[in-house]
Amino acid sequence: MSAEVMRNPGAFEPIIQFSIHADNKVGRLNEIIGLLSVHEVHIMALSILDTTDSSIIRLIVDYPSEAQKLLIEHQFSYVQSELIAVELLDESQVRTVTSALVQAEINIHYIYPFLVRPNGRYALAISLEDNELAADTLKRHQLNIIGQDDVTR
Repeated sequence: MSAEVMRNPGAFEPIIQFSIHADNKVGRLNEIIGLLSVHEVHIMALSILDTTDSSIIRLIVDYPSEAQKLLIEHQFSYVQSELIAVELLDESQVRTVTSALVQAEINIHYIYPFLVRPNGRYALAISLEDNELAADTLKRHQLNIIGQDDVTR
C-alpha cells in the first residue's frame, strides 16, 4: 500500500494486480482459481501469458490482502503491482484511452478487460510506465479512473 494512502485513509487506492508464476501443467490455473474461490476472493480481471515452460497468470481480485495471504500460505510465486483501471461507457472509448496515452507519450505495457463490470460499466486494467501521469491524462480526457475500492464487493 502506498505511503499516501497510509497518511490519508479513504484516499484513492490503485488497482492491485497479482502476477503469479505457474508451471505449465494441467490444472494449475484451476488450482489457483479454486483456492481463491473457496476463500470467497473473487477474480475481477484475468489475463494469462503462456510460454512453453511456464505461465504468468495476472489477476485482479476484490480482496487483495486476502489473496496475498493465500498465495504466501500456499507457496505460490508472485509479484504484486499497481495498475490503472479505467471505466468505459462502451467499446468505442478504447480508442479514446489509447489516443490520450499516445498524445502524452506514455508507453502501454499491456491491457486486459475486467470480467466483472465495476459500477455496471466496462473496464480495462492497464499496465503503464507512469501510472500517475496516465491517471491525470485520462482524467483530462473525461475518463473515469477506478480504484481498488471500486472493485471490492
